[in-house]
Amino acid sequence: MVRLPLTPAEVERGQRLGALLRRARGDRSMLETALDARVSPETLRKIETGRVATPAFPTIAAIAEVLGLSLDEVWEEITRTERDAEPAGSGSGVGSGARSGAGVGHGSRQRLVS
Repeated sequence: MVRLPLTPAEVERGQRLGALLRRARGDRSMLETALDARVSPETLRKIETGRVATPAFPTIAAIAEVLGLSLDEVWEEITRTERDAEPAGSGSGVGSGARSGAGVGHGSRQRLVS
């Protein structure tokens, strides 16, 4: 299977995701967080540094749970710039589902977390 190169928007979302997880982790060690989420510390490090811009949904769900983040909070943060750029009331684009309360991993968002 050939993996397509990430778009600049996907890279930016990955960086925002990593920053959110680092902030939420606070003073907690990366090792402790990773082990509690049942992911490798290397995987968590790569996600936090943006090297893995499109991590698997179960990975993000597990890390978010350990850090006390809801998936809605994660989605809100990583789509922040896209929503800000969308014309008000357009109802189209990636951010529109987040406003209706849809969770991460639905429809066009699946590429982000797969």
